[in-house]
Amino acid sequence: MKLSILVPVYNEQNTIGEILRRVRAVDLGDIEREIVVVNDCSTDGTAELLQEEAAHKDTFVFNHERNQGKGAAVRTALQHATGDIILIQDADLEYDPREYPLLLRPILEKRAQVVYGSRFLGGPRKAMFFWHMVGNKFLTLITNLLYNTILTDMETCYKVFTREVADKLQLKSPRWGFDPEITAQILRHGYRIYEVPISYTGREIWEGKKISWRDGFVVLWTLLKYRFVPLKPPEDYSPSHSKPGPKNVRTPD
Repeated sequence: MKLSILVPVYNEQNTIGEILRRVRAVDLGDIEREIVVVNDCSTDGTAELLQEEAAHKDTFVFNHERNQGKGAAVRTALQHATGDIILIQDADLEYDPREYPLLLRPILEKRAQVVYGSRFLGGPRKAMFFWHMVGNKFLTLITNLLYNTILTDMETCYKVFTREVADKLQLKSPRWGFDPEITAQILRHGYRIYEVPISYTGREIWEGKKISWRDGFVVLWTLLKYRFVPLKPPEDYSPSHSKPGPKNVRTPD
């Protein structure tokens, strides 16, 4: 059994080394791990730090030649992931990798094929911005209404799913439309999402928090679009990489 941990990165020189250290420190028992990092054309020194991280045998680094957004970075990482289970990890320090065993348990016990870590199920958390919380809960409510589900945190970073699910995804959104897009496609394919409580240490704006209220309109439009647009047959992904190290990858516009 192998776990692929996908890490989209943009201008995170202050946190990338620490988050990768924390990811490697997690005890996964007999589960093999690979860390697939996609540098989305960072301009702050992140790329140079990732050249050093690529020396670790479990770490594979890919570079976008221009900035395309989180969705595009995750899509590139998916194309190179070889694991039986996929987990998405942001490059900041808002989410704690020590919770991987909790996130993986429902899949390993064959109770679910998709697991989300929810920040709103009672886990410890740093106080969020009020309007960010309102926006998150509003968009999650719209998701529940459109797709007949009862999620509490659609926009969580921690999304975990099996290879079977990954092979059915047809992700196109390059930026903040990624979370509603992947959620909508998972639900449209008939998978139920299992939620577990997680901790959350949200960043302040001055610490590098990137999302703004304007991104909510993109999320809302994406939810509406995927509720009614027919899903295409899955493409044949052929993930492969033979050795660790920084690589340059061109991804679709």
